[in-house]
Parts: sequence; C-alpha cells; structure tokens
Amino acid sequence: MAIKTIKNMDLQGKRIIMRVDFNVPMKDGVVQDDTRITAALPSINYILGEGVKSLTLMSHLGDPSKDAKKAREKAEKDGKTFDEAAYIKGKHRMAPVAVYLEKKLGRPVIFAGEDGCYGKKAFIEGQPEGSVIMLENTRFHKEETSKEAVDRDKLARELAGYGDVFVNDAFGTAHRDHASTASIAKFAPVSAAGFLMEKEVGYLEPIVTNPQKPLAAIIGGAKVSSKIAVLESLLKNAASLVIGGGMAYTFLKAQGHRVGKSLVEEDQLDTAKKILQAAKTAGTEIVLPVDQVGAETFDSAAKPVPVDSQDLDDNLMGLDVGPRTVATYREVLAKAKTIVWNGPVGVFEFDAFAKGTEEVAKLVAEATGRGAITVVGGGDSVAAVNKFNLASKMSHVSTGGGASLELLEGKKLPGIEVCRA
Repeated sequence: MAIKTIKNMDLQGKRIIMRVDFNVPMKDGVVQDDTRITAALPSINYILGEGVKSLTLMSHLGDPSKDAKKAREKAEKDGKTFDEAAYIKGKHRMAPVAVYLEKKLGRPVIFAGEDGCYGKKAFIEGQPEGSVIMLENTRFHKEETSKEAVDRDKLARELAGYGDVFVNDAFGTAHRDHASTASIAKFAPVSAAGFLMEKEVGYLEPIVTNPQKPLAAIIGGAKVSSKIAVLESLLKNAASLVIGGGMAYTFLKAQGHRVGKSLVEEDQLDTAKKILQAAKTAGTEIVLPVDQVGAETFDSAAKPVPVDSQDLDDNLMGLDVGPRTVATYREVLAKAKTIVWNGPVGVFEFDAFAKGTEEVAKLVAEATGRGAITVVGGGDSVAAVNKFNLASKMSHVSTGGGASLELLEGKKLPGIEVCRA
C-alpha cells in the first residue's frame, strides 16, 4: 500500500503538527551538523507555501535522562562536579535548534518554551497566521518512549490537538513506536508523510520488494550479529553480496581461514556458515576479501601491513581490504543496476586503513553515473561518503541508520505504516 503524502493535499488554513528528526549533534548549545535540518526544509517550505494557519514542529534531541546519567557517572569517575541543568541546556534543549532553523528559513521560528510539550494549544493558536512554532524536546516526557500504549497515548492525544493534519517527515525515527512518531496518528484527523519520508521509502522499500536487477549489496561494519536479518533479507533478491569490514572475518574463519587477531564473533560462526549455504542455494555470489591490509594494533598510527592472501598471521588484525579485493568489487558492481551499501569495508576513520572504503565509495559513485540506482544507508556509510565528498554522487543517502537497516530487513516501521493511504 502506498504512503499518503502532503503533495496534492488541501493544507490551506489548516494547523499542521509535524514530526521532524532534528536530533542533531550539539556542543555548548550550537548545532554541529545540520544535515537532518536541511533534509526537512523541502517539506517545511512546501507546507508554508500552501497558506497554512500554523506549522508546529516537534522532535527529540538525544535522550536527556540516559545521556545525563552517563555524563554524571563520567564526571564522578573523573572527580568533577556535574551541573545537570547546564548539561541539558547545552545538548538537549530545542531552543538553539529553533534559532538555527530560523536562519535557514529566513523567517521567525517561535519556541514554545522550556516547560515541555503539554498545554500549548492556546499558545499555538495565539500566534500570527502562518507561524512556525517549535516544541520542546519530546523526550523530556517519559510518555514519549513508554512501552505502555496508554502512556504514549496520553502525550499523543495532546500533540494531535495542536493540528488538523499530522505530518511525519522523521524517517530517522520511523522504526520507533513512540508517541510523536506513531501513536499520534490514532488521534489526528489526517496523517501523511513529508517529502523526506516519501523519498526514503521510495528508494529503500523497492530494494526488498522489487529491485531493478541485478542487485548488488555491500554490507560491512563490525559485527555479523547486527546484520543477520538484513543479510537474510537481501539474499532473496541480490545477485551479489559483498561482505566487508570486521564482520568479514567471522565469515572467513567459518570457511577455515586464519584470521589472526581480527574481530571475530565466535558465537556467530554457525550463523555465518548458514548464510554462506543459503547464498549458495539461492545462487547469490558471496564476495569476501581475497587480500587485505593488516596491522599489529588497532590504532590510527599503526603501520599498515599488506597481505596478499585471505589468511593472516597470528600477530596481525585485518583493518582494510587490499587492491585485489577492490578489483573484484569493481567487476561485481559493474554488472549491477541497483546497489545498496550499508557499512564500511575497513576502518575508514584511520587514514592508513581508509583506502578500501574510499574505493568502494568511488565505485558506487561511478555506478550512479552510468545509470544504476545507488542507495547508501547506515550511519557509518553516510559518514564515509561525506568524508570522501561523494554524497552528491549517490542516488540517495539515507538520513536514518536504524530505520534504513530495519526497512532493508523487510520490517514494517510504525512511523511509515501510519502514513499508508
């Protein structure tokens, strides 16, 4: 079933309550990266251009209680005093985000106050026609993330009262069954997706349901355990499955190779064997590193040791793929009409071990140039394409790490399902 979007809806004179994902990195009350804010601007500007009565925005910003607890414990461990109010103001208040958004929009953004999200109806309706209002961090209320529906409904009912139309454009939290992302739809007269949500679903969902074939999937990162479901899901449609990063060594060991000091999940060796067998049954090519770059220690200053083999000496750990592996990647990706990439193939944060991931980014960018659909999902993959200045060369770079992963696993996400037509 298709999702309902704000396009072609009658929004004139309506009050809009919109969930955005403004969970941006903050330092001393200053936005450090505005990628998620910028991603929401097309929907915000479109809604405002439709002559709405008001647009009320809501988002979480970190997890105040959990983050404060960790910060307090660290301060106590270091023998320092901890000012919780100052900490929360610097990292979790939405007021600085409202100020930042105001500059991006070139129009006033009214902050609804630090006293939370309840009781704001009169405040919102008292603002001038066409106003943009920003609510406080939704996660200041325990009801937002409560496991009990009755608790979530309490906050959801209040938030729904601030609008005639609920718009969800927060793909990054679409996998969360929270008051402001899903429960609110039970009480809102109309629910619809924003343009960002529409774009994310439009690129990611077909990879699972009906991709343009051949499909090549590049799955990397540290642990097999966090990617089992997505590997199993992609096996249904992928012609090739490239497995890289730390998780590749669990597969290599499962095949009987020596992996030295590399990261291996011993409890996932049987799982790796099952996936390898399932791929063989499905006729899916599994691509593992055939050469690598090792090091004696996991350190940015460690000396890179080229290893022209799938086996590593006991004193080495694999931190990147080698040139023969990259050449294999080139052959595999050259045949693909759709490429999905989730997870780096090496420790790209260390420049000495970033070459493999950089080459993957270049190969995927080249594929986009020749007409392939290329989708980058997952926080580390996004960080990689940004590091190598290649994000603009991809068909789509997802704004949601956990959400994109769960969608690729074939799961139904609460924040998307409430926008189905």
